[in-house]
Amino acid sequence: MRTLLLELMDEHVQNKNPKLMLRRSETVVERMLCNWMSICLYQFLRDTAGEPLYKLYKALKHQVEKGPVDARLKKAKYTLNDTGLLGDDVEYAALTLQVLVHGEGPDVTPVKVLNCDTITQVKEKIIDQVYRNLPYSQRPKAEGVALEWRPGSTGQILSDMDLTSQTEGRWKRLNTLAHYNVRDNATLVLSRVLHTQSFHQHQDSHDEKNALLEDDNTFHLVRPTDEIDEVKSKRGSMKDKAMTKAITEIYLTRLLSVKGTLQQFVDNFFRSVLCTSSAVPPAVKYFFDFLDEQAERHDNVDEETLHIWKTNSLPMRFWVNILRNPQFILDVHVTEVVDASLHVIGQTFMDACSKTEHKLSRESPSNKLLYAKEISTYKKMVDDYYRGIRQMVPVSDQDMNTHLAEVSRQHTDKLNTQVALHQLYQYASKYFDLIIQSLDEDPAAQNRQLTLRLQQVAAALENKVTDL
Repeated sequence: MRTLLLELMDEHVQNKNPKLMLRRSETVVERMLCNWMSICLYQFLRDTAGEPLYKLYKALKHQVEKGPVDARLKKAKYTLNDTGLLGDDVEYAALTLQVLVHGEGPDVTPVKVLNCDTITQVKEKIIDQVYRNLPYSQRPKAEGVALEWRPGSTGQILSDMDLTSQTEGRWKRLNTLAHYNVRDNATLVLSRVLHTQSFHQHQDSHDEKNALLEDDNTFHLVRPTDEIDEVKSKRGSMKDKAMTKAITEIYLTRLLSVKGTLQQFVDNFFRSVLCTSSAVPPAVKYFFDFLDEQAERHDNVDEETLHIWKTNSLPMRFWVNILRNPQFILDVHVTEVVDASLHVIGQTFMDACSKTEHKLSRESPSNKLLYAKEISTYKKMVDDYYRGIRQMVPVSDQDMNTHLAEVSRQHTDKLNTQVALHQLYQYASKYFDLIIQSLDEDPAAQNRQLTLRLQQVAAALENKVTDL
């Protein structure tokens, strides 16, 4: 990887575009670096950064779900992302349901929901609460359970769409708790097996309900605009634009409120990642020192370029990816509305790592305005982090090799070497002749007889006819 990185640096420096190095993942070495960092930072994630990331995810999920979320539009009242903001005022009330799980004893679990939630949303909130001590992958899924309400002597199976669903012109509204008139403190039964008599009574209409669910003309909280409405709206477009601008500024207050609630969780995660007072992973120190050495070797690599190299190799390549996709390391489910807000936080982290100063105005994107006050603090955290690592005691080649050997030992049972070798060979076989030619031209490869060894591997695996 070191050899390939040196070649990549030389290529970018000679082409006078060193700042672009490691920005993408177009080369083999860039992908190798990403995987190398991921393996080397695994223990740091477990010991240090994983918990604040999990708490940030949970806090964000809680904020999103405490207000209405349109199941069709994937927009929420409480979010950090203005494009995912549910602009329409939706009347709703918070309810506490008493949930019994069929076949799992008499214990009742109180679950907080909203009366505007679809039945699937209610199931998901119930599953989150009832099975909160289980990882997401081990929990039942909403489509695999039935929800029954027993207001009287007979029970009623609740579903997103059935014969009682309301229609508005050509549009059909998804059923909610309010539609069924489920009240606060109501008792519902969750069952993994669709077993109740009332469900069997609805079997005849099962196909019809499926057809309704697959219909694109369904909506949840906000009915889409019809063609006739669109014609009307065009007539007053200038007035509407002025109104939209005023409404957007009003909604910015709501975005700021959500941001304020989440602030401590965002700060805690950033601090856990950008902290040198606790143990910095040896791989980070070793790699940053390597970049420092190479920057000194080239005349046209200044401090800003070096900053960009470090940013592209660690924060952008690793931390932003983890921040935007916590499901990569945590056994959780990230919904689209939570994902939209995570992207805003991820963008803020990226801005903090950038040396470019963004001039803000009323026309600036809302996510830039949201974190305008904090961005200078975050930028200082990044600068201090890079400076602190530079001042640390160097990690020698021997220490790094010892560390990597220990990492390998820890993961011996988790990684399938045979599969990895097979995939490497599949790649090598595509470019077999080019690789052989490159090995023949490399003195170091000739000394270790790598050409012969690769040909022997090929012969053993594919009975290639070669001049051995």
